[in-house]
Amino acid sequence: MTVRSAGGTLLFDGDCGFCTAAAERIRRLGQGRFAVVPWQRADLAALHVTAEQASSAVQWSDGEHLASGAEAISAALIATGGSWRLLGRVIAWPVVRVVARWTYEVVARHRHRLPGSTPACRVDPPRGR
Repeated sequence: MTVRSAGGTLLFDGDCGFCTAAAERIRRLGQGRFAVVPWQRADLAALHVTAEQASSAVQWSDGEHLASGAEAISAALIATGGSWRLLGRVIAWPVVRVVARWTYEVVARHRHRLPGSTPACRVDPPRGR
């Protein structure tokens, strides 16, 4: 499935219930300004995203740049317009970005324990970590 939106595309793990619920919230906030698509159904090559990137963290592709993890959430929030744009910009501040990255990693690592999760939400940490 090729999905490219003028406002960008947010890719998430469509096999994870927690990720799907979070992506749906962002979709509603965006009110159609950008696409929100499970990476498993997207034309990753058209979005310049590899399967490895998409399977390891949420991705944002807007044709100009690619963002991953907390930076992808920040970019999507900025793209929503409205008041959520401010939160996206705050997340992009250098000091806040460090905390946002850490928070994203903790949530991603434990997403199988969060509401709405399924067994598919469990992700084993990369080897060597």
